[in-house]
This record gives sequence, C-alpha cells and structure tokens, in this order.
Amino acid sequence: MYKSIGVIELKSIPKGVEATDAALKAAGIDMVSAHPACPGKYEIILTGSISNVTAAVSHVTAKFESYVIDSSVMGRIDEQVIKALFGTQTGEKKGSLGLIETFSAASCIKAADIAVKTARVELYDIRISRGMGGKGVIMLTGEVGDVTAAVEAGAAYAQGQAMLSSSCVIAAPHEGLWQQI
Repeated sequence: MYKSIGVIELKSIPKGVEATDAALKAAGIDMVSAHPACPGKYEIILTGSISNVTAAVSHVTAKFESYVIDSSVMGRIDEQVIKALFGTQTGEKKGSLGLIETFSAASCIKAADIAVKTARVELYDIRISRGMGGKGVIMLTGEVGDVTAAVEAGAAYAQGQAMLSSSCVIAAPHEGLWQQI
C-alpha cells in the first residue's frame, strides 16, 4: 500500500512533462499518474516514502516555481482516498450527501483525506481535474452530523489554502439524485 502521496499541479503541459521527469530523477519515488488536465494544466501524483515524496515535490516546486499552481504532500493517507483515486471505492448511496468542490486536485485530495479522518463517513467518490475545468469534487455519505463535520473540516482546509470553490450537505437526498451521481 502507498506510504504517502505527493500531488503537483502546473499551468503548463510541456513544463509538467519536464517536471515529471525531474521528480522521478530527484528521489526514489513511483509515479501514480502524470497527465494533462483541464484547462491546460498538468497533474502529477507520486508515491513512496514520506521523505522521498517530500524531496521530489520540493525539488519540482523549487525548480518550476513560476508554473506551480498547487502542491501537497500527504503521509498516512486514508485508504478510502487511495481507492477513490483509482476508481475502486464502493461507497453506498444512502444517508446524507456532502460535497466539497476545490479549485485544484491537490487541495481536493488533501480535503478528502481530512474529511474522512474527521468523522465516520464514507468517501463515495472523488473526481479531479478532467472535464471539470481543473477543479476537484469530493462526495461523502453517512449520518448527517458526521457528514456535516467532515465537510466542514475538509472545506476549512481548502478555504485556508484559498482553494475552496463551494461545499454543501444534503440531509436526505431524493432518490432521483442518487440515481444520477
């Protein structure tokens, strides 16, 4: 399982490709993904030991400072977040629904990790960058009090980074809504 995750978003695709190469050469890390994202961003997700991921992210953010939109290093990331990133999370469509929307993938992943560690919630889904103008969206389910606490914690992190777009809690979603998400 992954020890830690590093996320770097750049505002240039060519510089993103170059930054990916620099990250891989900087420390003993593995690449989870590296790809263009909407609109004209480049997103890099790395994994490895916390020290190696930190070294690689620090190297890239220093070398490509003027191109970096956001970056984050997360150690001991919750397993739900990893599963959601790979599309293997199987959250249930029940209870309350909470959503957090951020302006970057890095802030979205970190907000999701904080949210699921705050209260007894399930991470239903996490969507980042592609087809969403570079934004990220987290969907959480559970009891309304837990979902509210989780959304508040994740949104507070994103707000503190100036990356919060919006958030909400729907106490009792309509069945038609569950069928659409």
